[in-house]
Parts: sequence; C-alpha cells; structure tokens
Amino acid sequence: QVQLQESGPGLVKPSQTLSLTCTISGGSITTNLYYWNWIRQPPGKGLEWVGAISYRGNTYYSPSLKSRTSISRETSKNQFTLHLTSVTPEDTAVYYCARVLDLARGGYDYWGQGTQVTVST
Repeated sequence: QVQLQESGPGLVKPSQTLSLTCTISGGSITTNLYYWNWIRQPPGKGLEWVGAISYRGNTYYSPSLKSRTSISRETSKNQFTLHLTSVTPEDTAVYYCARVLDLARGGYDYWGQGTQVTVST
C-alpha cells in the first residue's frame, strides 16, 4: 500500500518561495513508469495540476506556472519537493501530491491527504 504525505509551512508571505515535500512510503519514487505529481485546489475552485517528476527524474510543469515552478527529488529519502517562487495570494490552496501511471491520461491511484497553504502577510 503506497502512502504519500505532504509537509511544509502552512503560511507563506507574498513574494516568498513556497516549498513542499512529499514523502513516499510503501513504494519507490524510482519504480518504473510512474509519475509523481503536485496538484492544488484553491478555495472554491477545482483541482489544478502543478507539475510532476518521473521515475527517471524528468520534470513536467503546467504552462501557466512553469516560470515559477521547480520539482526535485531525493531518491535516498524517497521524497520529492515542490518549489513555487514569487507567491501571491492566488497561490493559496490545498496542495496534494499524487501518483499516476500515465501523465497524459491521468487516473491518479494514490493521493496524500493534502496540506493547506495560505499566502498572506
């Protein structure tokens, strides 16, 4: 049973960098063909895909967020980390990490519980 757990600050000031880490248990971040994703849900809105890192370490980003987003991983800790720079209140959301086999078709099979991030002074 794969489990994902997000961690990071719940409050970030505008213009700062948001960093969130997802820790994987019960599976490996290098398992063939899987992609590890960050997805967010702003208050009152739907889910928004932020980006992903593949089992090979290749990264993929939402075009609308690409200029501010980077995703890295630490295989020895079975973790991957989201960095979102120059945050604004519009980046306030619940952030989830999730696993998918086919990045284009979706169908996430495991999700973290989500972590609330608020951007505010």
